[in-house]
Amino acid sequence: MENIIKQVQQELVEKKSHPAFKAGDTIILSYKIVEGNKERIQKFQGIVLQKRNTTFTIRKISNGVGVERIFPYNSPFIDSIEVLKKGKVRRARLFYLRDAKGKAAKIKEKISAVTA
Repeated sequence: MENIIKQVQQELVEKKSHPAFKAGDTIILSYKIVEGNKERIQKFQGIVLQKRNTTFTIRKISNGVGVERIFPYNSPFIDSIEVLKKGKVRRARLFYLRDAKGKAAKIKEKISAVTA
């Protein structure tokens, strides 16, 4: 019985291929918003605080106020994800950013070696 339920769930959930990102990365997430009978795409740019099994959390500062949103990976409302910067962090959960202000809230960018 459990196998049948899991099989049906896997068929119903549409797997999307998103770029690889992790905690500390700055991403732009294009999210579909339905207002009445209209549908539009809104961009949400911020730092990934955490990645979990089925969800990830993004934080941005909007008019001096911190805004966090939790998105499911396989949400049908996610249009696209674009990675702007790779962050150089040593933790998987960056909840200390909630209390950090100014320069302390910045994350250094990871510089990847380019072979030519």
